Order: sequence, then structure tokens, then C-alpha cells
Amino acid sequence: MNTTTVTARPAVRAGRRGHALLWAAQIVLAAFFAFAALPKLAGAHSAVTMFGQIGAGQWLRYLVGTAELAGAAGLLIPRLAGLAAAGLAADMAGASVINAVVLHSGAIAITVPLCAVFTLIASCRRERIRDLAAAITRR
Repeated sequence: MNTTTVTARPAVRAGRRGHALLWAAQIVLAAFFAFAALPKLAGAHSAVTMFGQIGAGQWLRYLVGTAELAGAAGLLIPRLAGLAAAGLAADMAGASVINAVVLHSGAIAITVPLCAVFTLIASCRRERIRDLAAAITRR
């Protein structure tokens, strides 16, 4: 019987490729959310009108814009990427509910998939989230 040696090279390549794709997605999403946050923070008429329709007040526009900008920056910092993705997943979950229930907007077709993508990124970065939590709780 002839035996062959199996090496881990394909798994290593797949792991590197997956890691590179994850970072590429994070970079694209960070740019997208940085640009999405700017109109909210700058007080663009469309953002002011939309948050007026929500009815919670303009403070929510500033909060969401700041959270999105911070999340975009966090996606680019390896130690914070998982936590930023989790925060943006929560942001998109809230946006999905608001779009469906309050605004009756078709934007839910974007917010739900983004929520899923950010949840996937946070899941892939869960070790970093644990490391960060452990570093914060150390005394």
C-alpha cells in the first residue's frame, strides 16, 4: 500500500486568504461607515429630516454619527476590530428596527445584511474581544 504525506500548507494558505479577505472587508466597511457618519455629524438636511421623523430628537443623530465614526476607526485597529464590529452590528440591528417599524423604509434591505456581516466579523474576531476584555479587567 502506498502512503502519501499530507501537509498543512493548503490550510495555512486558506487561513491567510481568509484573514486577508476579512481585513479587506473591514477596510471597505470602515470607509463606508466613515462616509455615512459625516452627514449625520455635519447636520445634512436629509439626516436632520430622517432623525426628525424618528422622533427621538437630534441628539440621536449625533450619537449614531459618533458611534458609526468610532466604529469605522475601530475596524482598522486590530485590537479593537472585533469590538467595533460588534458595536456596528448593534447599530445596524437598531437601524433595521427603526427602518422597519418607524420609517417604513426600504433601507432595511441594506441594514439587515450589514448587521449579519458585522456579526460575522465580530465572531471571527472573538479572540481579540476576549483578549481586550481580559486586558481591561486585569489589575
